[in-house]
Amino acid sequence: MGKTYERIDERLRAFIEEQLVFFTATAPLSGDGHVNLSPKGRKGTLVVLDELTLAYVDFGGSGAETIAHLREPGNGRITLMWTAFSGPPTVVRVHGAGEVVLRDDPRWPGLFARFPAEAVEGQSSARAIILVRAQRVASACGFAVPVLEFQEERSLHAEYFNRKTDEEFSAYCEKKEHIATSLDGLPALPLPLPPQPATGPRTPETTAPAARG
Repeated sequence: MGKTYERIDERLRAFIEEQLVFFTATAPLSGDGHVNLSPKGRKGTLVVLDELTLAYVDFGGSGAETIAHLREPGNGRITLMWTAFSGPPTVVRVHGAGEVVLRDDPRWPGLFARFPAEAVEGQSSARAIILVRAQRVASACGFAVPVLEFQEERSLHAEYFNRKTDEEFSAYCEKKEHIATSLDGLPALPLPLPPQPATGPRTPETTAPAARG
């Protein structure tokens, strides 16, 4: 049976942060624009900041549709989804308002410090942080989702980009199609990328503001 929640409680938070993959969905305001659906991996690169706010690191290596849709004036719609491939069958969705925090945003150091160091530090390909303010939190049964056995994390993405300096990664982004603009011509990632700032202190007291909708 489906259920809605007023907030992300500790049980939901534990489920969300235990999943090894999640999915993001966004779309432009235009009715004939391209809907985007993306899988996201890299354990530790999504965190629950508070009962209604989540954040994940947006890495380079693909297009920038999510960034473009969230930056479109009057838009910001985003859905995050997690599904259990082992254990009790569960699907969790967060419908919300998203905000793109770019490298030159003064909030970057404090937000970046909220992610586990082993998941994000030394990652030149971290190009944005996506903040999501939950507007609807719901679960579903997931009875039709198959049971899958986890084998291992893929390390190819981290290994490839870890060899690049900040300057080399910025040059890489400038050469790729649909980074500065989306498939529908919306402004996406501002180029050239500003340098990645130093990370703030990693302490339990580190806090982050909620996403502005």
